Amino acid sequence: MVRPMMRSVTRTAVALGAGVSGATLAVLTVALHDRWWGWLLGVATSAAAALALPPGWWTRLPLTLGWSAMAGWLAAPHDGGDYLVSADLPGYLLLAVAVALPVAGLVTAVAPPEQPRLPGDPPSRS
Repeated sequence: MVRPMMRSVTRTAVALGAGVSGATLAVLTVALHDRWWGWLLGVATSAAAALALPPGWWTRLPLTLGWSAMAGWLAAPHDGGDYLVSADLPGYLLLAVAVALPVAGLVTAVAPPEQPRLPGDPPSRS
């Protein structure tokens, strides 16, 4: 009975760590998004971090959702009417990435099922 509970705790810890990592990457990306090299660096780092994690509900998806949630929260107006995401091309592209990243995380959350082998198929190369 200890093993299933430990697995659940481990999955939850991994998901929280991935979500916090995604949120941190979003903060850094928003901070640098108005410079062309900062925007490229932030988006490339965020995409690389998402692709580096194995596909899954407890790994890649929490990172992308954490990134998108933090970017969305930072894009909202704050006290005094300040905006952290500018209303120009880099800002709109950043918001587009905030929509596309969790969609990519959701689409790749589950690995495709293995195709059954039919008689006469060549042997696999794995």
